[in-house]
Amino acid sequence: MKYFNIYSTVTLCFLSSSMLFAQKMTTSELARLQKQSQQVTIIRDNWGIAHVYGKTDADAVFGMLYAQCEDDFKRVEMNYIEKLGRLSEVKGQEFLYNDLEIKLLIDIDEAKADYKKAAPWLQKLLNSYADGINYYLYKHPEVQPALLNHFEPWFPLLWTDGSIGAISTGGLTTSELKSFYGSAGDKIAYVEREINVQTGSNGFAIGPSKTAYGNAILYINPHTTFYFRPEIQISSEEGLQAYGAVTWGQFFIYQGFNENCGWMHTSSNVDVADLYAENIVTKNKKLFYEYDTQLLPVVEKKITIKYLENGKLIPKTFTSYFTNHGPIMAKRNGKWISLKSFNRSVKSLEQSWIRTKSKSFVDYKKAMDIKANTSNNTVYADKEGNIAYWHGNFVPIRDPKLNWSKVVDGTTNATQWKGLHEVSEIVHSYNPENGWLQNCNSTPFTVAGTNSPKPENYPPYMAPDGENFRGLNAVRLLNKGNQYTLDRVIADGYDTKLTVFEFLIPALISSFEKNINTNTPLYKELIAPITVLKNWNYYAHENSVATTLAVEWAYQLEPIIQKVYTNEGELDQVQNTIQFLKNAQPNDLLPPLQKVLNELKTKFGSWEIHWGQINRFQRTSGAIALDYDDEQESLPIGFGPAVWGSLPAFKSSCQKDTQKRYGSNGNSFVCAVEFGTKIKAKSLLAGGNSGNPNSKHFFDQAKRYQEGQFKDVLFYKEDVLKHAEKTYHPGE
Repeated sequence: MKYFNIYSTVTLCFLSSSMLFAQKMTTSELARLQKQSQQVTIIRDNWGIAHVYGKTDADAVFGMLYAQCEDDFKRVEMNYIEKLGRLSEVKGQEFLYNDLEIKLLIDIDEAKADYKKAAPWLQKLLNSYADGINYYLYKHPEVQPALLNHFEPWFPLLWTDGSIGAISTGGLTTSELKSFYGSAGDKIAYVEREINVQTGSNGFAIGPSKTAYGNAILYINPHTTFYFRPEIQISSEEGLQAYGAVTWGQFFIYQGFNENCGWMHTSSNVDVADLYAENIVTKNKKLFYEYDTQLLPVVEKKITIKYLENGKLIPKTFTSYFTNHGPIMAKRNGKWISLKSFNRSVKSLEQSWIRTKSKSFVDYKKAMDIKANTSNNTVYADKEGNIAYWHGNFVPIRDPKLNWSKVVDGTTNATQWKGLHEVSEIVHSYNPENGWLQNCNSTPFTVAGTNSPKPENYPPYMAPDGENFRGLNAVRLLNKGNQYTLDRVIADGYDTKLTVFEFLIPALISSFEKNINTNTPLYKELIAPITVLKNWNYYAHENSVATTLAVEWAYQLEPIIQKVYTNEGELDQVQNTIQFLKNAQPNDLLPPLQKVLNELKTKFGSWEIHWGQINRFQRTSGAIALDYDDEQESLPIGFGPAVWGSLPAFKSSCQKDTQKRYGSNGNSFVCAVEFGTKIKAKSLLAGGNSGNPNSKHFFDQAKRYQEGQFKDVLFYKEDVLKHAEKTYHPGE
């Protein structure tokens, strides 16, 4: 399972002004919303963080969405344009197949039906979600939506678990979808999803035996696209008091804490989506598929998608196909391939909300027992001193003799899911003897060091994840850690060791020393940079030339060593690296270093370039897809990419027309929480909480981000009031 965010790297196009309308409301609707707004108070603190207080949970949701829109409406809107399968209406024909994929996997009619059937408490929240956004648009007629002039209460039922663009496709690609549904000679471009996303998240839970004050501590460190995980607090008189990160447009705290417990989600590779080879038969000009020796009719659905072209919306209709497994998504080896998945559900949305109000470990486990969250692992800690880890949550029961990362036979019910595993059956760890837990999108079988669950006790599809270099780094640190405080946890979380180079650099040096004669030009060219790397301690640093050489060189090596997410039967990142080095020849290691030296000399006149000179943090506008400019102000960043083992993640690359590397993904919202008699917490955001370049909170945390200097979280209202910058009701 992989996550994608297809619009983070493209330029946002807007419809013509004739299609942009201010929100319209009836007198009675406006009166209702004005009345609700008076039941909500938003206090903005000195960092621009919104603390939302409502009489009811629904009031808090109303204020939460209003505040999100104040901070960055365009990101709220774009997330739902994507989930509605309407990107092509904004961005043009090249997104046709991305929209088709969404419409095949997420059924709008089912979402509408779920809304009508939802429990009254959930309907209230859904209504308030829509009301909060619509009231914002009414009060801000100057805001011009790209497409959505009115938000419906069923929208959140399209996207129910919190991850950015979480869609499980079992490894199917957009190009395969286009090949199947596109017409002969179809030259329409498409935007391919990034399958092997080279980032991740880190979560640590440290038990009382390992902390200075005998309280559990949780470290929350999602690695996401910058500015897609804002910070907020929501409280109500119905027992809600949650603080943390929310994905734009969602109404629950995705990664965060309340006064009783905290939860951190890391992306999981648990198998939750499977591919089936269908035997298709044509009979009397109709399509059938074979299932248990019977022929069943293939369900056909017409899907019409509109795309923007020269200012007009052009419709294109596809005939889509479904079997009892799900939509047909591709053709492989002459067989139609269907996908069985669980990409949205009302239960998942319920679970996402219920966990935020958990009062204890028992409560949180009850939320987990809903078994509806498909995309996340969970790292947990609470005020009772409990720490816990769950590897996934929604895990279908399957035949363990089959490799479910491959296409399976769709003609028999032997390959059907057989219900769901109980939470007690999935890979988990509660209060291990070592006193700590960690996950860095890595195997759960090192989650608690030597006290981790054992792989032989679980079917392979339950934990195909392998080890990676962040996982090695986390286990190294936590194994030797003791007397943890918030600051000590933050320091470990900001450990910049690039663990992969403990493997790569010795191999490079050995290859050079064994194979390059001292009298050759190559020796003279490489001896100085080799010496720099030989004397390096493998820690990324702003003033380190070795970091520059190593990072740039590693990206030139065999791409397999970058693969973090693995499927059943595959070697993991660490194993792939060891295998690569075992077979590596001098030509596999030394010419890539030469290439890096030449590129640095061409760009900067010298290869002796400090990492901070080229690894930069820049935010020049509030656009979703940022442009970068070497001539404009930027900050040097000392930490490196997660793929090479850095716990603080900063994924940077050279952009169009830039010589330097600019970060776009990695540490976003980061938080450390201690669960004592009172909550103590510190947090940090990439840049700032506002998406408005004119706001002082657009870039006010950037220097702290650069230095890893966290701010104090204002959790209790008396503290919020002491640091209040603005207090108001929505609409004022």
